[in-house]
Amino acid sequence: MANSGQKVVLITGCSSGIGLRIAVTLARDEKKRYHVIATMRDLRKKDKLLEAAGDLYGKTLMLLPLDVCSDESVKQCISNVQDRHIDILISNAGVGILGPVESISIDEMKRVFETNFFGVVRLIKEVMPDMKKRRSGHIVVMSSVMGLQGVVFNDVYTASKFAIEGFCESMAVQLMKFNIRLSMIEPGPVHTEFETKMMEDVANMEYPGVDADTIRYFKDVYLPSSIDIFEAMGQTPEDIAKCTKKVIESSSPRFRNLTNSLYTPIIALKYADETGGLSVNTFYNLLFNFGPLMHIAMSILKCLTCNCLRRRTISPN
Repeated sequence: MANSGQKVVLITGCSSGIGLRIAVTLARDEKKRYHVIATMRDLRKKDKLLEAAGDLYGKTLMLLPLDVCSDESVKQCISNVQDRHIDILISNAGVGILGPVESISIDEMKRVFETNFFGVVRLIKEVMPDMKKRRSGHIVVMSSVMGLQGVVFNDVYTASKFAIEGFCESMAVQLMKFNIRLSMIEPGPVHTEFETKMMEDVANMEYPGVDADTIRYFKDVYLPSSIDIFEAMGQTPEDIAKCTKKVIESSSPRFRNLTNSLYTPIIALKYADETGGLSVNTFYNLLFNFGPLMHIAMSILKCLTCNCLRRRTISPN
């Protein structure tokens, strides 16, 4: 139960990675301003969170089960919160998918959208009426830089993030009328166990039905380039947690929050040419014509990206 003056924060996808780190960061707040309700689909996976939380568990942090893909689970979870009172919703749960689109079934695509899009929508629909009645609240959605710029071989994941960006951009306008803020957190590459395992898995997979050239482009061109980018520009879950904390503590939180300023030129490239040709042709040349040059550039960037620069990239301001 939250103490008087504490803000109730409900966070999804807390079994590992970004969600776990946000939950612990807020629960560890020195001023004890937050009562954190960390949720996950399967409470049997709670050990990492409890280990990271230590003696915070049972004090400023509690656990509830929540499957964002289930209407019943979402309703039950919110109903288990005292008076259904949630000051801050952080919708973090998500799934990734990577590879040639010919190899991805429609059912797999639907699974990604069920979590990354409809999962967020379910939560917002459930908490929004109570926030509207109170004329207060803050909804924070974990999106991605891929919700702003498409990335080759991430077609389905990118589409799910584009969808939630459009949904939230529309919702933000009406929610302001009720004094409810909506913010998007938009990381680039983040070093998590999930990302590492996914990269390892796809490198070893077979792709029946996909032509040999596409498989070669994916495994021999895209994956090495992607690893270079992760190593040079990747952030940690702690970085994203710090950024998220800054956003919810801001007196005037921004709607969009890129966590890594190194991606700002990439996003600007898209909006510099309304035909789309500039960004499409640039990414094509970087990947297929200047791959070795990009590898060298990423290696140099990795050397130049000192701790000081990385600290600056986590600020949303």
